[in-house]
Amino acid sequence: MATGQLFSKTTQALFYNYKQLPIQRMLDFDFLCGRETPSVAGIINPGAEGFQKLFFGQEEIAIPVHSTIEASCAAHPTADVFINFASFRSAAASSMTALKQPTIRVVAIIAEGVPESDTKQLIAYAKANNKVVIGPATVGGVQAGAFKIGDTAGTIDNIIQCKLYRPGSVGFVSKSGGMSNELYNTIARVTDGIYEGIAIGGDVFPGSTLSDHVLRFNNIPQVKMIVVLGELGGRDEYSLVEALKHGKINKPVVAWVSGTCARLFKSEVQFGHAGAKSGGEMESAQAKNQALREAGAVVPTSYEAFESVIKEAYEKLAEEGKITPVKEVKPPQIPEDLNTAIKSGKVRAPTHIISTISDDRGEEPCYAGVPMSSIVEQGYGVGDVISLLWFKRSLPRYCTHFIEICIMLCADHGPCVSGAHNTIVTARAGKDLVSSLVSGLLTIGPRFGGAVDDAARYFKDAYDRGLTPYEFVESMKKKGIRVPGIGHRIKRGDNRDKRVELLQLFARTHFPSVKYMEYAVQVETYTLSKANNLVLNVDGAIGSLFLDLLAGSGMFTKQEIDEIVEIGYLNGLFVLARAIGLIGHTFDQKRLKQPLYRHPWEDVLYTK
Repeated sequence: MATGQLFSKTTQALFYNYKQLPIQRMLDFDFLCGRETPSVAGIINPGAEGFQKLFFGQEEIAIPVHSTIEASCAAHPTADVFINFASFRSAAASSMTALKQPTIRVVAIIAEGVPESDTKQLIAYAKANNKVVIGPATVGGVQAGAFKIGDTAGTIDNIIQCKLYRPGSVGFVSKSGGMSNELYNTIARVTDGIYEGIAIGGDVFPGSTLSDHVLRFNNIPQVKMIVVLGELGGRDEYSLVEALKHGKINKPVVAWVSGTCARLFKSEVQFGHAGAKSGGEMESAQAKNQALREAGAVVPTSYEAFESVIKEAYEKLAEEGKITPVKEVKPPQIPEDLNTAIKSGKVRAPTHIISTISDDRGEEPCYAGVPMSSIVEQGYGVGDVISLLWFKRSLPRYCTHFIEICIMLCADHGPCVSGAHNTIVTARAGKDLVSSLVSGLLTIGPRFGGAVDDAARYFKDAYDRGLTPYEFVESMKKKGIRVPGIGHRIKRGDNRDKRVELLQLFARTHFPSVKYMEYAVQVETYTLSKANNLVLNVDGAIGSLFLDLLAGSGMFTKQEIDEIVEIGYLNGLFVLARAIGLIGHTFDQKRLKQPLYRHPWEDVLYTK
């Protein structure tokens, strides 16, 4: 491996398996470092294509999303780092695919638990093809002031505290991502900071070793000293010992191997990482620390003394003139995300939508303040749910029962009415459920099913003004307006609409008052004297009875009743009910596998 620097200020990466936070952290780091171009060139999300919106400083940018690794590499030939956030189940396969791409030079595998046999194949392929694998089970790495992988170094506040926005003089390598963050901070306190830091990962077989990166640091002129944090288990540190003994490293190395406390346990202990398990005396932290010390590394007596020996080594190099302390620069301010700023109370922003009928922010959704569990436990029906979502209150049971009766009675009126006909024709044209349903719903209006609101509006106005049925009907006639809710194409005075009779019977039995319905019946009596088909139809019955429901329940003010009628609540009831039947007609036609409908010629009058 050896060679030298892995990353620079122009390095770009491809990010596999979209994760918003680590990508945004990379882009924020770019801005902090003064990069001119984002470090993430493209995102690979298997099966998806398009763009993802993210921020590069104050600017919102669109990063391309590709469905395959091959397509992403072809689209971004200068991106030579592959950051793999796939799960342990697919990380090996996707990493191997990336390694086989000629443009990819470095692969970082974040997932833990990648099968060891798969990892060995990746290591072998990388070595044979002069490529670098960081991980598995790694947080990644960072080139201070230039490039970082994913969540390396954590938050922006931590990155600034660790002075990673500009290069220092120290090369650092560790197995642990978490301890890397700790050491970045430690090193920043007692030196001029990190030049490059790598966490190789805690698995038994890391893609690259501690010594691989130490030897690489040795070839980077800007790295003046090297800090290594190992751990018990495995024999990786001994390859570093051999390199020191054979003079392959000519820069000061300060090292510590964690896990000295393992000897305090009577039995063998598995620490956090898969590889952090001593397999004998040579793999103990004490043996490794002693071997490193004897080979020439500066090794403290404990982890607590690690910071002081790093400081001593740095100050010695500075005294010898081998290090010129980095001039401190003030990093730019990262714009704070709106959501974060709102939560911290720094800004206030207007909302764009107001909702008063439901809330899904808690443990369970609420309808008008009533939790979903209460709705189920108390045996609420569809009428109760409508009362909560439409009227924002729990109406008495007779009211919600009436609503349910209206829905049942208006659910369908056969295949010949205009709404059902449209739905049937659309379904037979091979269209989907939603298209078929909508085509039927769009016929609802003043001439079909949409007269409920108008019936309620006109009946209420006439009754409230004290007009007699004669005065009401004749005034409508003079205006050229047909009385909504009166008249039927089939039903007659001697053949009443059964639906109307059922609604009237229920209301007379359960409603405390039916004054509006009785007024509508008086109007019907007058209109029947004019023509036998001018009966009270279902629109008129529902319209007048809904007025009685609203007024008789005592739960609505006059202003609220006027608003309910004006907004279109009552037509909403017909729309909701008829949707049931239209869906049924759609399924019926598809179940019967009916062909495309063509209207017969003989039913068309062709004329000039």
